[in-house]
Amino acid sequence: MSQPTPKPAAKKGAGRKNVSSQHRAHSSLVVDGYERAASRAMLHAVGFAREDFRKSQVGIASTWSMVTPCNMHIDQLARQAEAGVNGDGGKGVIFGTITISDGISMGTEGMKYSMVSREVIADSIETVMGCQGFDGLVAIGGCDKNMPGCLIAMARLNRPSVFVYGGTILPGCITGVLAEKRLRKERREQFVGRNLDVVSCFEAVGQYANQQIDERELALIEEQAIPGAGSCGGMYTANTMASAIEALGMSLPNSSSQNAVSPAKAQDARAAGAAVLELIKRGIRPLDIMTKKAFENAITVTIALGGSTNAVLHLLGIANAAGVKLELDDFTRIGKRVPVLADLKPSGRYLMSELVAIGGQTPLMKMLLEEGLLHGDCLTVTGKTVAENLRRVKPYPKGQDIIRPFSNPIKSESHLVILYGNLAPGGAVAKISGKEGLAFSGKAIVFENEQDALAAILDGRVKKGHVIVIRHEGPVGGPGMREMLSPTSAVMGKGLGKDVALITDGRFSGGSHGFVVGHITPEAALGGPLAVVKNGDPITIDATQRTLNLEISKEDLSKRLAKWKAPKPRYTRGVLAKYARTVTSASLGAVTDLPS
Repeated sequence: MSQPTPKPAAKKGAGRKNVSSQHRAHSSLVVDGYERAASRAMLHAVGFAREDFRKSQVGIASTWSMVTPCNMHIDQLARQAEAGVNGDGGKGVIFGTITISDGISMGTEGMKYSMVSREVIADSIETVMGCQGFDGLVAIGGCDKNMPGCLIAMARLNRPSVFVYGGTILPGCITGVLAEKRLRKERREQFVGRNLDVVSCFEAVGQYANQQIDERELALIEEQAIPGAGSCGGMYTANTMASAIEALGMSLPNSSSQNAVSPAKAQDARAAGAAVLELIKRGIRPLDIMTKKAFENAITVTIALGGSTNAVLHLLGIANAAGVKLELDDFTRIGKRVPVLADLKPSGRYLMSELVAIGGQTPLMKMLLEEGLLHGDCLTVTGKTVAENLRRVKPYPKGQDIIRPFSNPIKSESHLVILYGNLAPGGAVAKISGKEGLAFSGKAIVFENEQDALAAILDGRVKKGHVIVIRHEGPVGGPGMREMLSPTSAVMGKGLGKDVALITDGRFSGGSHGFVVGHITPEAALGGPLAVVKNGDPITIDATQRTLNLEISKEDLSKRLAKWKAPKPRYTRGVLAKYARTVTSASLGAVTDLPS
């Protein structure tokens, strides 16, 4: 939960005592007074001048690393944020936290650390901020888990804060020159000029396995898909969470929709440094912004953009940290009245960079506001309300078809469908774009982990009419709730997108599409019904009725569950074991810090 703001202490600057002001409510406790001389001495060594001890200190949490292109440029954005703080009369201090790469670790044992990293990031930011006594926070994230990790820390700390998104990557492309050198003449037209991203690579694996492309073509896609810095280019989890955070009011307007390498993104980071000082001055803190109505705005924008199922997990997790009662059923309630308007990948045609080019997110938010679907009175990090921020925003240019009008939506209701039934008594989250239909019935083909399922898809054991069941991939059972992008992409690459479904107690990448259901609770490792599904069992998924059912008798299901025995933990030491012992269910956001 949020930490209380301490009462202002006596302001003690190098031996003189004065009354502290709100702008130094935390740092004054660390650096004021003759008895804090040793603390000041250490800070002189890292660049503090004597006058800096009288300024608001702002921690700048940088998720920079060379682990992934999503974050490889964030050190430069952190410097911009520091300049924004210093230029507006504060003292910025950059510190680091971790990031991991979902995309690189996808489909391996390493992916189990992904959800764990969200908690580590939140804990580490809270730890540094709490220890150092910073008065405000600018956090810069560029990949799936460091963004909600930053927001969870902001909510816990409840000190004036602004989030900066690292920005989206530009699309990859195979040029005519490359095609002429590397591809057969009859294949060049298929590849030249086509926008590529990381999901292009995952789906190319399935195409290669299905002999639709050859080894040279696979290698060319691999080499050209990721041209530089920035987060994965569709409305995948990173862009989804950036969009949700902006709608929540915790980042500056259009921070979610700027290219990673651009003057606009550098300016966004610098402006965030100045904005946090204004928040400190006015005493505006995250819990003033992150209200229930603000979370409803975040859900609304996520749906309108066709965002990732991971938004459900992360918004639940952030709301928990903020002390806001947000539940799975809120997504259903809001989803019944909010349409999907954005024709963005993975199920649509366009990349995030193309939305950036026509004006970004703010025109969409203005559309939603004018339609009565957003709460315009919610406060934001600008110090203004949502409605005030959007007042002068211009509409999208005529003729664009990335964002549809309300009269012609991609889907009239949310693509994020919360399911219940005898397979998911605690709930499950489906991603139903409508292109794959609204219901699916088939026979179960059961796998105890993601790798075995992927192998069966690629070697042809998965057939039309199968419901692929991947279990023991939940928060506890994995542990870590891996994303199933490799198997879902293989399904699409093999041309089975409309012919099979996939259900799991794990989760999905924002890049997944097709008939997929994740977050099934209770999970298999805790004795949920998914644990007792057998090969050949009939399963029905109905997005209209919002149900997920194993079509066997109640008596048969009860007998199977009575015989079930808990599996031994896969890890007994280390961070994965610690996570498995403390994590809650996916329906509660897979958090590790529920209030006692």
